Amino acid sequence: MASLNVGSLGEYLREQRRNAQLSLRQLADAAGVSNPYLSQIERGLRKPSAEVLQQVAKALRISAETLYVHAGILDAERERTEVETRAVILADPLLNERQKQVLLQIYDAFRHENGGSDGEPDSGEPDSGDAEPSSSS
Repeated sequence: MASLNVGSLGEYLREQRRNAQLSLRQLADAAGVSNPYLSQIERGLRKPSAEVLQQVAKALRISAETLYVHAGILDAERERTEVETRAVILADPLLNERQKQVLLQIYDAFRHENGGSDGEPDSGEPDSGDAEPSSSS
């Protein structure tokens, strides 16, 4: 699971604010957040929401995705999506257990191929990259 490193986020925000030649108060006003709250984010004492990060990114004229990555939100979102995808496959009443397992193996193989997996197969079987379902569907 991705950990939220709010300290490095704060340092990054402070650097971006200084590069934009904005005071803490100016950025807080432009982003629509309070000055003390923004100061706490910069000092690593607060974990901002994705919405606040989006407002700050807009005020700094930088990519919100960049801030999401620094805050660990983007990776956490990808992990949540993977868990949800697996849950939907496993909950599908129209698939039998074998079909569900084959689908999960294919899903793992594609994620691994695209660099979106840690490379560890969940089924305990070798991750060869070519999961082939049997023809008895």
